[in-house]
Amino acid sequence: MKKTNICGLTIIFFWFMSAPILAGDFDGSKPLVCALMDLVECQPGGNCQSKTAVELGLPQFFRINFQEKIISGTQSGGSERDTAIERLEKVDGKLIIQGAEDGVEDVRDGVGWSLAIAEETGKLVLTASGDEVGFVVFGACTLP
Repeated sequence: MKKTNICGLTIIFFWFMSAPILAGDFDGSKPLVCALMDLVECQPGGNCQSKTAVELGLPQFFRINFQEKIISGTQSGGSERDTAIERLEKVDGKLIIQGAEDGVEDVRDGVGWSLAIAEETGKLVLTASGDEVGFVVFGACTLP
């Protein structure tokens, strides 16, 4: 009986010790691959609609290179897009990444964006805002 308790305590100890190691995968120290899953576009008056990544001109999957401070992805048409990470900060167990994107040249479609990645799970929430439009996107990241 005593041997079983010691074995159980040892397993619990190592499980708790490994949790911070797993959490470290989403702390900005390693590159990530992320997927966009649920996308919502909202306009004034509470007019919100579900959208797809293609409809919003976003890649379904994207890569985050923390060392180069670049987020990049391939759109459905095959063109590569990237945006610079302008700010990166850890807040309450989340990695907060921020920037701004001009969008299409000569079109007034620029947005400011903020991406929050839970350091423990890799789940993400991306928000972006422009002229009378806001976007909320839910997804998840993993190691490449």
